[in-house]
Amino acid sequence: MSAGRLLCIGDVHGCAPELGRLLDSIALTESDRLVFLGDYVDRGEASAQTIDLLLEVRGAFPETIFLRGNHEDMMLDFLGSGGTGGSIFVRAGGAATLLSYGADPHGRGSLPDELRARMPDDHLRFFSEGLVLSHTSGPWAFVHAGVKPGVPLERQSPQDLLWIREEFLTREHSLRETVLYGHTPVHDVHFSPARRIGMDTGCVYGGRLSALDLTGRLLHQVRRDAPDVTIREVGEEIARTL
Repeated sequence: MSAGRLLCIGDVHGCAPELGRLLDSIALTESDRLVFLGDYVDRGEASAQTIDLLLEVRGAFPETIFLRGNHEDMMLDFLGSGGTGGSIFVRAGGAATLLSYGADPHGRGSLPDELRARMPDDHLRFFSEGLVLSHTSGPWAFVHAGVKPGVPLERQSPQDLLWIREEFLTREHSLRETVLYGHTPVHDVHFSPARRIGMDTGCVYGGRLSALDLTGRLLHQVRRDAPDVTIREVGEEIARTL
């Protein structure tokens, strides 16, 4: 089998229809490797449907890498299954996730118990067992939020990998790899000569969902509620980040 493509998809945030169109556009094959950067749930109205799609991808392409985002971390803490930030889960976008699973975010009972009862077992396993904090491949490092400058990847704290922002965005990191990250919404994929590529293009806010083909040097994007995926060459932009 010939070597396939290496691709990366930014924050989805419950935008399942857009994710479906993006996946159709990139047309994965068995030799491809795909990395998702986390934040699959919250804010968008189709979080449960997003996880259904991701499970389909994992079933068909088991080598796919799924990173944990801070929103998955908050959900796990909310459910009592580890993680941090559960106390702000509902008001930080989790209300939309509850609704997508058929739970009332304003109900009088225990919301964590109701969500756990309504969530399919394979969804819960996906959140609790199927997510990693980082991934590297050749000259690329994939994380959700960023890295703490001056710290090797293997010594990064989960807190920084999931939540860091300004310290990572305003200082040069010391990793050999170019870091692909989500977490911080940008108007378009941000290709930085400081060896950073920002992939959260704010689909849930009316922006776009982005998939970067690092091998073919192509950027696939779909705008929120739009029927068509656009594809453009980004070879020069990627080269500037190496």
